[in-house]
Amino acid sequence: MKKLIIALVLGVGMTCFAQESSPRGNRGDMQNMTPEQRVQKQVERMTKDLSLDSKQQEAVNKLLTEKSVKAQEARAKREAQRTSGEKMTDEQRNAFRTAMQTEREDTDNKLKAILNADQFKKYTTSRQENEDRMRQRMQERRDGGNDNGGGFGGNNNGGGF
Repeated sequence: MKKLIIALVLGVGMTCFAQESSPRGNRGDMQNMTPEQRVQKQVERMTKDLSLDSKQQEAVNKLLTEKSVKAQEARAKREAQRTSGEKMTDEQRNAFRTAMQTEREDTDNKLKAILNADQFKKYTTSRQENEDRMRQRMQERRDGGNDNGGGFGGNNNGGGF
């Protein structure tokens, strides 16, 4: 259970940072990549955004690779749990949330040691912006998705039901 929590925390934290600024541009591509490809893309993005030097790139790559392995293990465990029909209890959900927060703090501390103060500030600002965009998209989905006039069937330009 702990591995699942850790993996999800890692996955969520780094996925948020790695998202493209274009709306849903390469989202499908990221899902179809191997864990190694995702790590490489994240390192490339961080290098571009934060101007990482080669030593920092190497350290970030190592950190993200460790996180990726944990996330992969957690995904596999969670998938096995889903296929068996088992649902998380409230206690398990709370433990999972706590573990995710702990893992994120641990990652932040490690990144703080790798990055300089300006880079870390830029990283946290970018991550927060991505999280805000993700929350907004989730809220839009909960509220009924598109505000394009309603009806059935995708693009509804006045026609439909």
